[in-house]
Amino acid sequence: MNSREVIYVIQPVEGPNSDILYEEIVALIESAGAEYAGTISQKIREIDPSTYIGEGKLEELNERLEGLDVTVLFNGELSPSQTLNISKALGDRKVIDRTTLILDIFALRAESSEGKIQVELAQLKYLYPRLKGKGTALSRLGGGIGTRGPGETKLETDRRHIRNRIRSLEEKLKETEKRRSLQVERRKKERIETIALVGYTNTGKSTLMNTLTGADVFVKNALFATLDPTVRGFAIEGVPFLLVDTVGFLQSLPHHLIEAFKSTLESALNCDLALIVCDASGEYEMQLKTTLSTLNDMGFSSPYLVVMNKCDLTENMETFPTGSVCISAKSGMGVEGLKRRIFETLADDFVRTTLFVPYEKMAQYSAIRSYLTEQNVSYTDDGAEVKAIVPAIHAEKFSPFYRNRDRK
Repeated sequence: MNSREVIYVIQPVEGPNSDILYEEIVALIESAGAEYAGTISQKIREIDPSTYIGEGKLEELNERLEGLDVTVLFNGELSPSQTLNISKALGDRKVIDRTTLILDIFALRAESSEGKIQVELAQLKYLYPRLKGKGTALSRLGGGIGTRGPGETKLETDRRHIRNRIRSLEEKLKETEKRRSLQVERRKKERIETIALVGYTNTGKSTLMNTLTGADVFVKNALFATLDPTVRGFAIEGVPFLLVDTVGFLQSLPHHLIEAFKSTLESALNCDLALIVCDASGEYEMQLKTTLSTLNDMGFSSPYLVVMNKCDLTENMETFPTGSVCISAKSGMGVEGLKRRIFETLADDFVRTTLFVPYEKMAQYSAIRSYLTEQNVSYTDDGAEVKAIVPAIHAEKFSPFYRNRDRK
């Protein structure tokens, strides 16, 4: 866009979280690079199947928008017919819904080939039922929000062509999923524990990754600043781990969008431990509830720790979830304690032990040495005494050398 698209919001008032939804939609508009113009609220007693909010409220909105060059954003999900009817009632103004806006942000954020495939696939599947008749072009949508991604390509945009494009993208996605499955299997074989950062968007997951790993992952105070999963290595007591940063969740994130990014989120489903990051200075109860609900819908069953980030911005910690870890990823406060909790939670996966390796068996030990983490090595006249941490899955490999064996 040469100039920022101006967005006017229709805000349904449906429940106790309406204020949060309102705050989020403003943040989403800013994340999309658009400008927020204003809001008209409407209490919903019964959904109008034709216009969602009713013709009377649409007439009132049309009068309010007279003379304004704005796009109308409905803070909810509209059916194809509702979108068309609302647009017609508002003088053929451009009308988008919450899902269209989120998809547009996804199109801005996607950098990997897989992320771009997933975004385009989700956009086309959402667009397809909204095309009326053959030959309807994406250009009818106008520029700006909702036209990034596939809207910028020179595709023929009839329904048949879109169906073919969807099939092609699904095949490409299956290939990337196969490659990821091979990567997961290789990690399992090497037995490197994987820790996933999950949680609400904009709670500081990428900042925490940078703090734990020393990486330089993109950090921005914006919703969905991270879309593609990022994997970095780090160590606790010398033991290597993989840390995966995933796309953030959002209240009322449409289920089909979760499905669209399920392959990306498999890193969270297949992890050994999840760190659910919440903003201690924000609506952390809602964030945790939304995250757990989304993970449960995906079949998540791994152990997890609740990490309360930004604790330096709040003094009241009494209501935090039981067993949660209080940190500030930005300042580093509490991060060492978080590392200890991670290791304690995964204690059954490791064996703390002391090995004695006679010099005549040093070659045998060297062949399997890469499976453990040496904490300390001292030498005697007869051999080497090694204090080590061994992954439980490899413990029997070192049976010839055990002096004592204690689980952490």
